[in-house]
Amino acid sequence: MKKVLILHGPNLNLLGIREPDVYGSLSLKDLNTQLSALGMQHGFEIHCVHSNVEGELVNLLHEHGFDSRGIVFNPGGYTHTSVALRDAVASIESPVMEVHISHPEAREDFRHQSLVRPVCCGAISGIGVEGYFAALRFFMGAE
Repeated sequence: MKKVLILHGPNLNLLGIREPDVYGSLSLKDLNTQLSALGMQHGFEIHCVHSNVEGELVNLLHEHGFDSRGIVFNPGGYTHTSVALRDAVASIESPVMEVHISHPEAREDFRHQSLVRPVCCGAISGIGVEGYFAALRFFMGAE
């Protein structure tokens, strides 16, 4: 199985617009294009999906969580609040890498705890959109 899901949570559709000093100037569309191109170069099928809706994110984890090499997941603000997303990640077979563009632990106190991270295979944060590429490379190298 040479498929990787890139799953973007709430507000990531505003990349390039929302707080560019924190999240950068690259749009979500351009990020997805670049991730897909990297995957294709290595023979991987990359599915990039965004949702602002918690239940849709749960459904996507269930849908792709048994036939993907890995899932690169930025749960956005749900990172700190969603037991449902934590349970969805824990219930699937595909490994999940939590990714954040900013470094949540260096921001407001309420962002310091991730409910999702303990059930992930790892986490990358604070290196901008490069975190997505690092997580994708991790899964592509995990033959």
